[in-house]
Amino acid sequence: MGQSRREFLRRTSCAALGMAAFQAGLDKFGLISALAQQPGVTDYRALVCVFLDGGNDGNNMIVPLDAAGYASYASIRGNPGLAIPLGSLLPITPRSIGRPFGLHPSLPELQALWNQQKLAVVANVGPLVQPLTQSQYRSGAPRPSALFSHSDQVALWQSPRSDTNSLYGWGGRTGDLAAAFNSGSTFPIVTSIAGQVLFAVGQSTQPIALTPAPTPLNQVLVLSGFDASPESLARRSSFDYLRTIDQQLSLVTAASGTTQLAVDAGQALADDPTLTTVFPASKLGSQLKQVAKVIKLNLTGTRLNLNRQIFFARIGGFDTHQDQIGGQSSLLAELSAAMGAFYAATVELGVQSRVTTFTLSEFGRTLEPSGSAATVGSDHGWGNHHFVMGGPVLGGDFYGVPGPNGTVFPSLQLDGPDDADNRGRWIPTASVEQYAATLAAWLGVQNSDLPTIFPLISRFTTPNLGFLS
Repeated sequence: MGQSRREFLRRTSCAALGMAAFQAGLDKFGLISALAQQPGVTDYRALVCVFLDGGNDGNNMIVPLDAAGYASYASIRGNPGLAIPLGSLLPITPRSIGRPFGLHPSLPELQALWNQQKLAVVANVGPLVQPLTQSQYRSGAPRPSALFSHSDQVALWQSPRSDTNSLYGWGGRTGDLAAAFNSGSTFPIVTSIAGQVLFAVGQSTQPIALTPAPTPLNQVLVLSGFDASPESLARRSSFDYLRTIDQQLSLVTAASGTTQLAVDAGQALADDPTLTTVFPASKLGSQLKQVAKVIKLNLTGTRLNLNRQIFFARIGGFDTHQDQIGGQSSLLAELSAAMGAFYAATVELGVQSRVTTFTLSEFGRTLEPSGSAATVGSDHGWGNHHFVMGGPVLGGDFYGVPGPNGTVFPSLQLDGPDDADNRGRWIPTASVEQYAATLAAWLGVQNSDLPTIFPLISRFTTPNLGFLS
C-alpha cells in the first residue's frame, strides 16, 4: 500500500529526529535576522544557565553569620525548625560588605570556588518594571503581574522584559545579536539540555534541544530509517527532494528549513568527545556533562565553528512548601557537585576564563516558615539570591543594588524595609534585566544594543552590575 506524503515525512523525518527539537524559523513571517557579520572576532565565550525550578529558598542558601544578623534570622526560622544551625553554615565574607555570611552546608564545592575568587552572589534580584521601594509598592506603583505564580514568574525570569508577556526569551534574544560573532556557522548558538524553554527562543535564533549524558553526542540526532539498500537510497533521495519544493509557501519553507537544520546538526554532532573530569551521575550532572562535551566538540573540531554559545540546564524540586530541610539539602548538594564538576571540566578544556555559569529561579521564598516540625517549609516569595561562577567572575563578593540598609543584602525582618508584606517577601533591588544585561554584555552585546534585547533597561540607573571582568 502506498504512503501519503504526510506519512512519508512523519516516518523519515519527525520520528527519525528522536529527542531533538528546533523552534521553527518562520522567515517570511518577519523573523529575519538583520544582523551584519562582525569579522575579526576569534575568541570563544559561553554562557551556561542553570535554572532552579520551583523557587529556591535563598534565605537558607545564604545566611548572615554576624551575631545580630543570625539572631534575626533564627528568631523567625528557629522555632518552627527551618533555621540552619549556626555551626553548620559554610563561612564566606563578601569584600563589599565586610561581615561574615554562611552558605548552606550542602554547598562545599561552591564555597571552595568562592575561596578561589571564582564564585560571586547577585543578591536580591527579581522581576521589576521599574525601581521600587516598599512605600511605592504598597501604594500601588507598577510592578510585574501575577507575582508569586510559578508559571508567570518562570516566564518573567526567562523573558527580556517584566511588564508584559513575551514570545521570546532573553537567552534567545541575546543569541540573535551574538550570532553575528559566529562567522556564518549554521549550528544553533543556543543549546538546551532540558527540553524546549522560553529562555532559548529568539526572534531569529533557532535553539537546539539535546538529551543529557550518558547519551553519546553522536547518538542524539541520528537520522534513522536509512541504509545502503536501493529502496532506502531512493527514499533518502525523495526525502531530500521534498525539502526543495513548495518554497513559496511560508509554513512549508519553515518546516523544510527546520528539518534541514536538524539534519545538518546531526552531521555536526558526529563525534562523541571524552572528558577526564568525573561528573556526578545526577540529573544536573548529566546535563552539565553534555554541555562540556558540546564545548569540547566545538573547540577541537571544525563542524560547529562557534565563537559564542549559550546553554540551558535545569534542576527541579525547589517548591518546598513542606519538608524543606531535607529536600533543599539534597537539591543544593546536587547543584554544588554538578557546578563544581563543570568548572573543573572547563579547566580541563582550558576555557575556564571564557565560560560563565549562572543560576536563575522563578522566585525566592518567604522568610516566615509555613508548617512546623518535620513538615516545615516556606511559601512563594519574590527577590532572591543567585550564583555566578567562572574565570571571568569577580568572585568573593556580593553584587546587586543597595537597598534601604545600604547593602545589597536585605534586612531579615518581617514587615521590615525590604518586605513586600509581612512575611519576608523581599522587594527586589536589582532587576532581572540588569542581571541578564550584565551577562549579555560580557558575551559581546554592545551597550547600545542592550535596549534591543531589554526594552526596560533604561529605567534602571546601573545596567551593568559589575560582577564580570
